[in-house]
Amino acid sequence: MLEGRSLVEPGNFSLEEMEGLFNLAQRIEEDKGFLRQSCRGKVLATLFFEPSTRTRLSFEAAMLRLGGSCLGFAEPGSSSAAKGESLADTVRTVACYADLIVMRNPKEGAALLASRCADIPVINAGDGGHHHPTQTLTDLLTIKRLRGKGEEKLRDTLQGLTVGFCGDLKFGRTVHSLAKALARYGNLTMIFISPGELRLPEYITRLLEQQGIAYREIGSFEEAMPVLDVLYMTRVQRERFFNEEDYIRLKDTYVLSPDKLEKAKDDLIILHPLPRVNEIAVEVDADPRAAYFRQAKYGMYIRMALISSVLGVNHA
Repeated sequence: MLEGRSLVEPGNFSLEEMEGLFNLAQRIEEDKGFLRQSCRGKVLATLFFEPSTRTRLSFEAAMLRLGGSCLGFAEPGSSSAAKGESLADTVRTVACYADLIVMRNPKEGAALLASRCADIPVINAGDGGHHHPTQTLTDLLTIKRLRGKGEEKLRDTLQGLTVGFCGDLKFGRTVHSLAKALARYGNLTMIFISPGELRLPEYITRLLEQQGIAYREIGSFEEAMPVLDVLYMTRVQRERFFNEEDYIRLKDTYVLSPDKLEKAKDDLIILHPLPRVNEIAVEVDADPRAAYFRQAKYGMYIRMALISSVLGVNHA
């Protein structure tokens, strides 16, 4: 049971609990009337100390579709944080008004702190370069829905797959969360494509080695493309750089274009947590392998499943 529980990182939920969320999200997708109005009278608070489009709006859309209400702020300047209020005090105060908090904060560990301060569940919508667990649930659901066969579990879908990550692997919290989550399933290969300056942090590679996950770190698109089953593109994040010159030098290192896909598998899935800047050419959008906008829609369904579960809705 997920009722009353916080989600700070994907590891907070067991694989069985995540599988239950995936199945629930699929049921919500297929039956448009299922769970509508099930959260009537409940209030979701969205506390976003960093900009967001998809994550914030998909959470709000999810809650509204469940019949609940939303309140909150989309930037810290519109909250008492601008006056110097501590995060702990903000969270304790908002917990007086809401049944569930969804929070994004630029500081690693902020979501964990919030979960310890609030007496209601807290869902981490991104804490610096650390975790983004609901994006990870979205990514896993997308792979399951697009690669899975019938009623098979995600573990079976992932067996033997090769998943490539490309772009900003150093600061990309979506990459860190997804790589750690995939490592829990085992028997798959990961390929990390990035310039040397944006390589995956050592704590992630060390985890993969401990879990016995096969992985490679390379600098070439062309080397990886023919063997990939899933390609996870990411943008080079300007907001994570301390030096503007480094950002400008690295931002166009990898651009996925139709010619680079000529050697890719016909059933490749191209994912991106969005927003994109120029790392995927718009011409790729017409390719049936491009799944990033479908991925965004799956994000709403998995958040509907998560919200209803954490709030204790009866799914019978």
